[in-house]
Amino acid sequence: MLDIKFIRENIDAIKKNCLNRGVKVSVDELLEVDEKRRGIQTELDTLRATLNANSKQKPTPEVIEQNKYTKEQIKSMEQEFEGIQERYKALLQQIPNMTHPDTPIGGEEDFVVLETHHAPQTFSFQPKSHDQILLEKDLVDFDRGAKVVGSKFYYSKGDLVRLNLALIQYGMDIVEKYGYTIMETPDLAKQSVLEGAGFNPRGDETQIYNIENTDLSLIGTAEITIGGYHMDEILDLSNGPKKYVALSHCFRTEAGAYGRESKGLYRVHQFSKLEMFVFCKPEESEKLHNELLEIEKAICDGLKIPYRVIDIPTGDLGGPAYRKFDIEAYMTMKGDENSSGDYAEITSTSNCTDYQARRLNIRYINSDGKSEFVHTLNGTAVVLSRFPIALIENHQREDGSIAIPKALQPYFGKDTIS
Repeated sequence: MLDIKFIRENIDAIKKNCLNRGVKVSVDELLEVDEKRRGIQTELDTLRATLNANSKQKPTPEVIEQNKYTKEQIKSMEQEFEGIQERYKALLQQIPNMTHPDTPIGGEEDFVVLETHHAPQTFSFQPKSHDQILLEKDLVDFDRGAKVVGSKFYYSKGDLVRLNLALIQYGMDIVEKYGYTIMETPDLAKQSVLEGAGFNPRGDETQIYNIENTDLSLIGTAEITIGGYHMDEILDLSNGPKKYVALSHCFRTEAGAYGRESKGLYRVHQFSKLEMFVFCKPEESEKLHNELLEIEKAICDGLKIPYRVIDIPTGDLGGPAYRKFDIEAYMTMKGDENSSGDYAEITSTSNCTDYQARRLNIRYINSDGKSEFVHTLNGTAVVLSRFPIALIENHQREDGSIAIPKALQPYFGKDTIS
C-alpha cells in the first residue's frame, strides 16, 4: 500500500493514477476517514494521559469517580476507533501503487510492443494446436482430470512429464547463474500474507482457493510465499539484494475467465511454476526489473520460441505493480480463419516498489542508518501450463513429431518427441 502521508500530500496525483488504472475507490472518503481516525487517536491519547496522571494522585473519592468515567470514555472511544480503523484499512488497501511515467495509459489493448524476437515459423503443412498433438500422442488426459477433480484439471503423461521436469531444470540453471537462490515453497499461505502481497483471498472476483475452517489459502504463485518469507524482518542488504527463484504448485479459480481463451493447457486451475523474486534497495529496483526481463528473454531464446515483449498499460496493471513487462509467445492455438496464430502471455515481470513491503513490513537500514522499506520485484522464469504450449506448437513437424531445442536436450535426454 501507499504511505498515507504521501496520499495526503499528492491528492490530485493519486486520483489521476486511480482513474488511469480504472480503479474505483473514493480518495476523498479515505481522507475523511483518516482525519476522523487521527482525531479519535488524539482524544484517546489525551484521555490515557489523564488517567495515567490521576493514577499517581491520592485516590480520593473525586479522583476515583473521575477515573471511572475516563475509563468508560476510553472503552467507548476504542470501540469507535476499531470500526474507523477497519474502514480506513479497507480503503487504503484499495489504492493502487503509483505508475511508472513510461507506462502506456489505457486499457488491456493499449499495450506497447517493445521488442520482437524470432519470427514465427512458416509451416509447409497445416499446424495443429498443442491439445490436438498431446491428445493424439496420449500425453495428456483432460477427461479423467475432469472426472477425478473437475473441469480444467488434467493428467500429464509420458514425455509431457519429462518435458515439464526438463523445463524446470533448464530454467533453474539459467536463473542460478544470475545469483538467485533456489527454493521450493509451501503451497499454502495465511490469508494475511496473501493480503500483504496484494492478493484478495475473498469476494466474488477472487482467484484464490480458500481452505474451509482455516485462515489458509492455496497460493496462485510463489510470489505470495516468497513475499511472506521475510515478513516483519529488517534485511541486511549491504552485500546486495536478496534474490530467489522458487518452485511451487499454483492454484487459481480463474473466476470470470470463461469466455476468454482457455483452450487446452492455457488456462487451467493447477500448474507448476518457477518464480523469481527480489528484495532490494529502492535505487536498485529499476535495474533489477531489467535483469528479470533479461533472464526471461534468455530462457525463451534458448527454447527458440518466437516472442515479443510488451509494456503493460495502466488499466491492466495489478494493484501492487509500478511497471510490468509481459513476454508473449507466438501460438498456433491462437489462430483462426484469418491467421495461423497470434501472441499470448507466457511470462510477466513486475516492479512493485515498496507497495508490498509496506504491507508486509519488510525493511532495511539505509546509508543514513534509518529504517526504510525495501522494494520487491517478481518475474516468471518457467510456467508449465504455457511453456509446453509454445514449445510444442512452434516445434511441431509434419510427421507429427516434436523437435526438442538444443538447449533443452541435455535435460530432456533426447532431441525429439516422436
